[in-house]
Amino acid sequence: MDTPDERPRYFDDDGSELNPDLISKPSLCISCVNDEDPNEEILCNLNRLDQQGEVDFECGAYEPKKEN
Repeated sequence: MDTPDERPRYFDDDGSELNPDLISKPSLCISCVNDEDPNEEILCNLNRLDQQGEVDFECGAYEPKKEN
């Protein structure tokens, strides 16, 4: 999914397109093992888009990155 035409597109209930690149990424996401997993990108984006503007961010798929 490197070209813009191949990227997933997201829409709200009114049909307006949403851009996940414009939503800040919570620190929980940055510290998660799934953060750089392309197989999890769509689910992570949907979760962030769904919770945008919320005070607390929650993720049931969160797994901390392993320390080296």
